[in-house]
Amino acid sequence: MAAKQKSHFVCQNCSHQSSKWLGKCPECNQWNTFEEELLVKGIASKKSTSKAKPTKLAEVQGLDVSRISFKDQELNRVLGGGMIPGSVVLFGGEPGIGKSTLLLQMALENPDLRILYVSGEESAQQIKVRAERISATNADNLYLLAEVHLENILEVAKEIQPQLMVIDSIQTLQSTQIESSPGTLTQVRECANELIQFSKSFNIPCFLIGHITKEGSLAGPKVLEHMVDTVLQFEGDRSHIYRMVRTIKNRFGSTNELGIYEMKSAGLQPVTNPSNILLEMRDKGFSGIAVAANIEGIRPIFIETQALVSPSAYGTPQRSATGFDLRRLSMLLAVLEKKCGFKMGLEDVFLNITGGIKVEDPASDLAICLAIVSSKIDMPLPSDLCFAGEVGLSGEIRPIQRIASRIKEAEKLGFKRIVLSKYSDLKEIRTSMELLQFGKIQEVFSAIFKP
Repeated sequence: MAAKQKSHFVCQNCSHQSSKWLGKCPECNQWNTFEEELLVKGIASKKSTSKAKPTKLAEVQGLDVSRISFKDQELNRVLGGGMIPGSVVLFGGEPGIGKSTLLLQMALENPDLRILYVSGEESAQQIKVRAERISATNADNLYLLAEVHLENILEVAKEIQPQLMVIDSIQTLQSTQIESSPGTLTQVRECANELIQFSKSFNIPCFLIGHITKEGSLAGPKVLEHMVDTVLQFEGDRSHIYRMVRTIKNRFGSTNELGIYEMKSAGLQPVTNPSNILLEMRDKGFSGIAVAANIEGIRPIFIETQALVSPSAYGTPQRSATGFDLRRLSMLLAVLEKKCGFKMGLEDVFLNITGGIKVEDPASDLAICLAIVSSKIDMPLPSDLCFAGEVGLSGEIRPIQRIASRIKEAEKLGFKRIVLSKYSDLKEIRTSMELLQFGKIQEVFSAIFKP
């Protein structure tokens, strides 16, 4: 019996479906986002499917699978120690930030793996030029395929039987079973589902490179992030040389890991000790600079925070933050004014996290407050002092996690003193550093900015 075609309209912003075209989406309230999509559906098989039987938890066998370890230790870190065979990883980031370069570099650095690199955006010659630019010496393991039709890609993959697949990118693929343009929500969802089924069936891990929207979120249906096993986000400022890979979701590892790379002419080089690099250019003797002892995943990273406070030349004071949440900065400024008496209502405040890194650890609150006050009173902080503490709305310094790791890293970097919350448990910590503990932020200012 011939296949039956069915037409419906899908919102390209939120994937809301409608039987007729609508000017405004009732779900996301966006205008002119509906596009017609034709679905090809065959007659369902009349065979009865076997029902799954429940199994006792004690009888379920554990996951005993060896991970695929890459030469890139930063990539292994964000994947949770390596890649699980049959898993699917969604790798997103801004255009031109280096997603394709990083995965091509990974393929070239692991000659023991047979890898199929599928590109729907570039030709094989263009990929070859990039491979030569990053000093590729051995590429016998890498198979290039410039193709956008999903059925052809799966057919080639069955013939080659790769140990790893890279799809660049999922938005360019098109399935002949769906009569809609590549990049539409239905096409992305269907192609991703077919690739996931293929990876699970043949136990082949797969990287899916994805685009992001102008708001910074991954393009395509939100269900795409739920379908894959791991979601990685490639971040970084193009004006800086550092790039960061964050784990947004990971079914086989931690979601708090961060990999740092340095962009060079020969590709992306992993940064094994980011604290040394982020602090090596630190200026001493200048006001408005404080060092925060942060934790990203399981790794301590010491970051320099810079603040500039000056009288506002306009009616409304400016608030600007690079690498830090602007709303949290406003909260810290309110605490400084309400609890500490520093008048910030008529001051312009500019905050910068060096290296282009985005800070999410609340332990950086204390360093940011000290940098702001240091700039306001134009008094530099001691160069042998670092900070680790979360600031509450009442001005209290709250304890943080993994204090031992922060103190050990601070001692290794040459710091002599670290400011912590007095509520922190330091009984089992052995260090030659001086541990300064305070309960309120006012006490920190009184101790450090002595007249």
